[in-house]
Amino acid sequence: MAPRHGKKKVYESSRYVKDIKSADVWSVFKIIADFVQGFDELGELGPSVTIFGSARLDEKHPYYQQAMKLSAMLAERGYNIITGGGPGIMEAANRGAYDYENVESIGLNIELASEQQPNPYISKGQRFDYFFSRKVMLVKYSMAYVIFPGGFGTLDEMFEALTLIQTRKVWGVRLFVVGTEFYAPLIQFIKEKMLSEGMIDEKDVRLINLTDDLDFVVQEIEKSLFTQIQAMEREGLTDTKYYKALASHGDEARCYAGQGSS
Repeated sequence: MAPRHGKKKVYESSRYVKDIKSADVWSVFKIIADFVQGFDELGELGPSVTIFGSARLDEKHPYYQQAMKLSAMLAERGYNIITGGGPGIMEAANRGAYDYENVESIGLNIELASEQQPNPYISKGQRFDYFFSRKVMLVKYSMAYVIFPGGFGTLDEMFEALTLIQTRKVWGVRLFVVGTEFYAPLIQFIKEKMLSEGMIDEKDVRLINLTDDLDFVVQEIEKSLFTQIQAMEREGLTDTKYYKALASHGDEARCYAGQGSS
């Protein structure tokens, strides 16, 4: 039935239907553009850590404060920080790293109807049209993932990261879940249902490092750095730009550790 006054009603799903459900070849080019720009912008980053979490927490929330503190601790040691670029935990993580000139505070934003405006603490940013291409960039160039409390999007990213680590699509990458009270019921479900029903193994459960100890997170990420450096040496990848960036940072990390213990 035609609209009463001849005007076509625009539904919220219109863009989705046009971009995905139609066989529009231009959508393919937009998807490719997301990836090409991401590879170009992030491909030569040094050691980086991706921090995930809710977009709905303000700066007074304890999780916001924790995320900002952890980010600053990592940035002080020379790690770039990658987030989804929005408010809440993402803003906190970018904010913690923003004042450190030797690192990048990276925001990979997604165009949404609400919530997801870029935060002001981004030194290098990119906007994505599609969640799936954005998620690739959030995990591809990181050596560790830190999951703070969040909603559906955060859980989606957490289990995507776990699947990549479990199936060894990424190697040597550590995953840390901050917020023991928040995530305890989920971990209990994983152990009592998924593990007990044989849907995962005990070693899969150990992939999840549930903690509120930020010092522990930083120390374990430092250990992971040296593990990845050694693995690249064994594979003969010492001439790559990424190896050189990791090795250079590894030398700095050893110096930092030496200063801290003196």
